[in-house]
Formats: sequence, C-alpha cells, structure tokens
Amino acid sequence: MTLSTQVNSQLSLTEFLQLPETKPASEYINGSIYQKPMPQGKHSRIQTCLSTSINQVGEPQQKALALTELRCTFGGRSLVPDIGVFEWSRIPTDADGEIANRFESYPDWTIEILSPDQSPNHVINKIIFCINQGTKLGWFIDPNDKSVMVFQPHQLPEVKYNNDILPVLDVLTDWQLQASDIFSWLKVR
Repeated sequence: MTLSTQVNSQLSLTEFLQLPETKPASEYINGSIYQKPMPQGKHSRIQTCLSTSINQVGEPQQKALALTELRCTFGGRSLVPDIGVFEWSRIPTDADGEIANRFESYPDWTIEILSPDQSPNHVINKIIFCINQGTKLGWFIDPNDKSVMVFQPHQLPEVKYNNDILPVLDVLTDWQLQASDIFSWLKVR
C-alpha cells in the first residue's frame, strides 16, 4: 500500500489533533496530513520483536521504554514513529504518576521500518526532523535489503548490515544488537 496524502494547507496542528484518529495512523507534517501505510508481515514482526527486546533491557531497571505507534507532537508536527523509545526520565506522566496519554516531545530514539511501496525519502525525512529536534538516535530499517541506516546528531548516516553492531541509546550500553539479529526474527521456521 502506498503512502496516501491529503493536502490541506488551511488545517492547523491544533485542528488536526482534534480530528478522530485514523487506522492506520495519520501524521501532520507542514500543514499536510499523511496516512501511514498498513503494516504488513515483515514490518509487524520486526516492530513487535524489536520493541519487546528494547523493553526487556530498558524497562526492568527503568532506563528506557519503547512504545509502538505512539503519537508524538513537537516542533509543529505530529508524528507516529513505528517505535518511539524514551529514556525513563523523559516519559511524561499525569497527576497520578501514570504514563501520560499525550506525548508532546520527540522520542530519544526513533525507529522506522520501511513498508512495501512506501517512500524511503519521506520516512528518512521524518527521522532527520526528529534528530534536528533533539532525538539522539534514529534507525531506518529496510527489510528488503536487510539493512539499518543509522542517524545521529552531527554525523552522516551510516548503513549497517549483517554482523555490524548497531548503536543504541547510551542508557542501554550494556545491550548489543547486530543488524542480522533484527532480520533473523523474520524466519518463522
């Protein structure tokens, strides 16, 4: 499924946030609404396994929390990363000390997984925007060529394959993951 676009330059971010949620989620970028493609098998499997792995490492010691398809509104945009990872100290809470429903900040680590027929440049642009707003790490995962493009502030992107070790958030330094680990999750036999 291709990324569908509805352009409406008269719609403000505030008005967009008052609209009912769509399935799949829609994002607000520069006055336009973009609906994300429906995740398919490979995308869904990587998203589920990777977020689970991050939470197994980050949650017990309250270092980081990975959330899937979470709306993050910041910098005049409202984005829904495939996986948004927040360092524990930056997780917004409500008056009861519970996780907030609205996240009005960038994730510390944004992870996007390319879906079939999705525009790579559109997805990469979202990661770059996040990095420019304060995100510390971005991953662009391409299941077709089994690569992970890594984005970090003030550095050129790097593409990681096979047994290359992937950088993770500093709070998770005891954890190592190779590019091949991500794509091994696609095997079901």
